[in-house]
This record gives sequence, structure tokens and C-alpha cells, in this order.
Amino acid sequence: MRTATATAAAVTTTLLGVGAAAVAAGRYAADAALRPRPGRPLPGGPRLSVHSAADGRVTLTRSLGSLRPGTYGLDAPGVHAVVGPVLPDVAHDPDTVVRRLLAVTHGSLDPGTRVTLTPQVHLGNPRTALGLDHADVDVPGELGPLPAWFVPAARDTWVITVHGLGGSREHPMAVMPFLHRHRLPVLDLAYRGDLGAPASPDGLGHLGESEWRDLDAAIRYALRYGARRVVLHGWSTGATMALRAAERSALADRISGLVLDSPVLDWHTTLRALAAARRTPAVVLPLAVRAAEGRAGLRADHRAPGSDPGALRVPVLIFHGPDDTLAPWAPSRRLAAARPDLVTLHTVREAGHGAMWNADPAGYEETLRRFLTPLM
Repeated sequence: MRTATATAAAVTTTLLGVGAAAVAAGRYAADAALRPRPGRPLPGGPRLSVHSAADGRVTLTRSLGSLRPGTYGLDAPGVHAVVGPVLPDVAHDPDTVVRRLLAVTHGSLDPGTRVTLTPQVHLGNPRTALGLDHADVDVPGELGPLPAWFVPAARDTWVITVHGLGGSREHPMAVMPFLHRHRLPVLDLAYRGDLGAPASPDGLGHLGESEWRDLDAAIRYALRYGARRVVLHGWSTGATMALRAAERSALADRISGLVLDSPVLDWHTTLRALAAARRTPAVVLPLAVRAAEGRAGLRADHRAPGSDPGALRVPVLIFHGPDDTLAPWAPSRRLAAARPDLVTLHTVREAGHGAMWNADPAGYEETLRRFLTPLM
């Protein structure tokens, strides 16, 4: 009897130890999924090797990522370049692909360099990257000053741009030339957790659930300094922030439209993808997701953004597609189907998360022009 009791106690202790270790691993993975890494490519992005770069061409490892249509950044420590479309008629080995090399903005693309294909095509600020005059401004936020770039223009409808997961305020510069050509002032916001902005109190990201208040502060700033109305243009969790601001802001009546690029509307799937991409063991993935949801305040009884289509009051344009593995597009399709009177879904294929403009810049901008014209 004593032997059996001792054995049972030992097994119980072991199981408790394993359970505690699993919970600890789950919390660690949750923190990894939620910890902001401003300006760093998202985990799981296509990793490629440079084979050669010369005469306006770059040869990369052949993969689904390197074959994506459109315009992208190539990122590595100390290196940034911009590549255009695949050049199918250029001779190359079967395991490589040749793309147009549009610019090397930092470092050099030496053979053997490991690069990540990213949606971010510009580095610097609107003046150095695009030749656009701008002002560096501070938006008063609840946690402290929020850095922003303001690109002035003639209209009194402002576009407030807000980046998402793995991005920085450099990401929205992709659409700044288009917005400037149409004389729309742009306020490009950095929010809590970004470089130069205050950290969130717990040091974690909340997938827009607390960050939307920084966007609300940007709306107040825009109205104080000359905007009559605003359009919110967000990517990824920035799109979630835009939806939350339209639902919750006391100034929601001054929002004339929403542009949502790759919106995160199903945080459970997004958190699972983030945790898995950061090499969380499969056995603790469910714990990691539950822990992340708890730490971000996204419990099961918490209403997801866009889950009440009847709450929408302004026109919405969604850019999304079936190849987004981080933020599934099914919720975007459901939202568009539920409110065809207000929501337009522009489907973009062969585009990763946050890369809808990259896959088809001309198509993206024409769709955006048609949406914004009645709102200007």
C-alpha cells in the first residue's frame, strides 16, 4: 500500500510539474506572439537567398514567395531593396527566379545574403523616401506624445494612416504619393509600442483593443488642426483599430469612411499563427493562444471587431484575399455580405498579409480612387 501511495504521489508530482511547465511555456509563447517588434518583418515571411544582383535585376531562390506578383521590399540586417515584377523571359536556373531590381536603398545585395520579402517598400520619411514635404508632429495620446508625419494638401478631408503587425509608419508611405496626387492631407501615426512612442503599460500588443485609443487621439488632433472629416486607412491590426474607433469614438460622426487592408477580425487564428511562426511547440499552442487571449483581454465573451455588421455607419472598403495566412479573409467576406449597402470587398489574390497594395499597385489605387472620390 505504501509503495502504491508513493508511486501515485510521484506521478501526481510529475504531472503537476509537466502542467506547470506547459503553462509557463504557453505564457512565454503568448508573450512572443504579442510582443511588438516595430519595423521587423513578420515571422513566417518568405526567406530567400540572393544569387546575384546587377543591371536592374536580382536573382532569388525560387519559391511561392519569390514568385508573387507586384512590388516588394527585400529586408535583411543592414540591407533594404525594392523589387518589381518577375522577369519570365530572362534566362535562369530552374531553382531561381529573376525579378526587376528597382532600388537598393540600404546596404548591398551580395550573393548569399538571406533576405525576407516584405510589404514595406520605403525607408526613411516622406521627404527622404518620396520627396514629399512633411512636418514631424506629436499627437497627444493618453500614454504620452505619439510621433506622426503630416503631409499637407489642399482638401479638408484628412486620411489618417495606421500600420499593423510587423510594420511601422514607413509602411503606409506606399500609398502616400497616390493620396498626395489627389490633394488629400495625410497624418501617418505611430502608436503605443512603436519606436519613439510610449510603451503599453504591460509591454504587450493587444491587436487593436487598447491601441485604438491612440487612433482616437489622432482623430482629435486632425480635427483640431483643420480637418472637417477624416478617412481612416489601416493595415492589419491598424484596420482593427479603425473599426474600433468607428464603433467607440466620441468623434465617430466625423469619420467619413474606412479603408481596411488585411484586417484582423479573427484574433484566435491570428494569435495561433503568430505563436506557431515563432516556433512554439505544437503541444503548447492551445495554451499559448489561451494565454495570449487572456493577456490581451480577448476572452471568449469579448466581441470581435466587425462582428456586429449593423453597427457600421460609414462606407467601408476592404482589401483582402485568400492567401493571407495570418488574418483569414472569411470574416471580411462575411462582413461584406452582411452589409452590401456599405461594405465593398476588393479581392486580391497571391498576396500575403498586409501586402494587398504590393500585389497589384495599379488595381489597388484605382479601387481606392473610386472609393474616396465621393468622400473627398
